[in-house]
Amino acid sequence: MTLHAVQAIGALLIGGVFVFAGIEHFVKFKAMCGYLASRKFPAPALMLAAGSALEIIAGLMLVIGLAMPFAAGALILFTLTANFMLLRFWASEEPERQVLRNAFLINLAVIGGLLLAGAG
Repeated sequence: MTLHAVQAIGALLIGGVFVFAGIEHFVKFKAMCGYLASRKFPAPALMLAAGSALEIIAGLMLVIGLAMPFAAGALILFTLTANFMLLRFWASEEPERQVLRNAFLINLAVIGGLLLAGAG
């Protein structure tokens, strides 16, 4: 398998995860808004709609190979923002702290994948 094929598969997989997540957020919009509001998230409906649309559009751009550095950069900013606004493990107690910390670290790995996708 060529390097180009491996990069295309990687972009398909990581972009597909964001497309799936964005669609799921719209399908479960009311429940997600309630969750964001419970976490003191500002303007939860607006932020959820904008973030989910960004996930879908930028994810699709990665999947089809369109403006990949831009798409990856947008998803990196989105993931960093979500990490620091929602996965605040340092402000939680066990056992929630461990769950949030693991999700936070997984998102850092996703950012690594996005950096590779955007550089490819």
